[in-house]
Amino acid sequence: MAAAVRERDVALAKAIKFLGEEDFSRSLSTFVGKLTTFDNLIVIVYNGKGTPAVLYRQCKDPVVYLNMDRSYLTGAYQLDPFYHEHLKGADNGVRRLVEIAPSKLTRSDYFSAYYRQTTLVDEVAIFANLGGNKTVTACFGKDRSSGVAFAPDELKLLRSYEHVLSSLLEAQWKDYAFDRPGGEAKPASSESFRRAIATRTGIGLSPRQAEVAAFILQGHSTLSIGLHLGISPETVKVFRRQLYARCNISSQAELFALLMPLFSQLAAKQAARRKPAGKPIAAS
Repeated sequence: MAAAVRERDVALAKAIKFLGEEDFSRSLSTFVGKLTTFDNLIVIVYNGKGTPAVLYRQCKDPVVYLNMDRSYLTGAYQLDPFYHEHLKGADNGVRRLVEIAPSKLTRSDYFSAYYRQTTLVDEVAIFANLGGNKTVTACFGKDRSSGVAFAPDELKLLRSYEHVLSSLLEAQWKDYAFDRPGGEAKPASSESFRRAIATRTGIGLSPRQAEVAAFILQGHSTLSIGLHLGISPETVKVFRRQLYARCNISSQAELFALLMPLFSQLAAKQAARRKPAGKPIAAS
């Protein structure tokens, strides 16, 4: 036990030593490796509702990040529970995906089309608020390399260091700057989403139907949608039936296949209007 504590202290000291240096992310990885085992790590900074930036990534199995650039960063991030935690102004600390995700996330087509392809089994993120509507997250994942979720004792030890970890992230990336902090790319609003659906598919949805569609794609249950929109579950069901009828579909799988590409196209179009100037501290 004493030896393990000493190893953690030494690893933490090295992480502090490398603050501001390119080797910080690797030293952070080493330190967290003394607290829990993991298969992959990705550090992402979110900027308001704009397109996020990847600062660092490492993995045992490259398939885990196969769709990061072509899917997540071009629109799928808009459905990510970690992204929505950022939008809510989440406090510093540890977030486990399964604890913050909508109740039906694992049964949603977003999970099937994105998360399942990553082979992730479990994921934990360290959040650090950078101010100016920016949040940096260090996401540690378990994928098919190990095939197991984080153990309770691992999570307990990780959470005992959460303030230390958040402080390290904040100190390392507090000055990270996007090139246009006031005009970053915006994800699809319900109105722009509705217009895109009409333009690309010829399907005319009401504003409320478009909102319900977006929540369904995010994995929210009927009850959750009702709470977010301030309407009853029965009313949500009415809008869902209307939505499916307008789209001439009968399942959530068909809804995802029809509408998810529009999220990506809208985000990619906005992202093309700017080029991030802030360079990652480290990348691999």
